Amino acid sequence: MNILLFALPGGPELIIILFVVLLLFGGKKIPELMRGMGKGIKEFNNAKASIETEIKEGMKEADKKKIEDSRKAE
Repeated sequence: MNILLFALPGGPELIIILFVVLLLFGGKKIPELMRGMGKGIKEFNNAKASIETEIKEGMKEADKKKIEDSRKAE
């Protein structure tokens, strides 16, 4: 059973979705809506990159501490 087949909308479904969005928000509001979405995605990616950097730095510090501890034990 392929669940993914039902999860992704195809061509006709996307056209209907875009038409409904156009009706709901109007032509003048769509660029503003897309700008807001773009800013949200950018903020999300920045936060994700920041968290990744913090995790990598923490791992490096932990590795350095292990190396220092093993040298002290010798």
